[in-house]
Amino acid sequence: MKKIIGPMLLLFLILSACSGNKDTADPKKSDEAAPVNAETPINVPLINTEGDKVGEAELSENSKGVAIHVRVEGLQPGKRAIHLHETGKCAPPDFKSAGAHFNPGHKEHGFHNPKGYHEGDLPNLEVAADGKVDAVLKTADVTLERGKPNSLLDKDGSALVIHAGEDDYVTDPAGNAGDRIVCGEIVKEGN
Repeated sequence: MKKIIGPMLLLFLILSACSGNKDTADPKKSDEAAPVNAETPINVPLINTEGDKVGEAELSENSKGVAIHVRVEGLQPGKRAIHLHETGKCAPPDFKSAGAHFNPGHKEHGFHNPKGYHEGDLPNLEVAADGKVDAVLKTADVTLERGKPNSLLDKDGSALVIHAGEDDYVTDPAGNAGDRIVCGEIVKEGN
């Protein structure tokens, strides 16, 4: 019996030592912490009608939609319309190169329009007395995932445009928002 217990005890100790000290994290917990969209946030430089950089936006996505963190300076205080446009091209001074609003659903403009709204419609920005904006806008109507009909990252990208006036949320096609005064190209390498 002693001859069997000795080797069995040794084998038990070796197996315990091999399986007992795991320094790696539980893979299930790591998977739960992973973001919904594995792509890194998209940084978008924002330019004015002279082509000068006046700010930036960062777009990221999670299970609730796309968040757009906008930081701009040098604007007139008050409410300013901001929209997502269909083409990722910002040619100053008028930014007409950005095309119309992002609207794959072919609706009319405005949150209060019974026939609306565009997927590119966003809430107005509030510009502070010092001409600065630091705001986060959220939308579940678009995605950063390629290949989806509502993706901002289609073959020609899209644009983020700030207007001179405020969006009335009703008037088609752009809410009487006025001229385009700031633009940023939403593109990712490989577009």
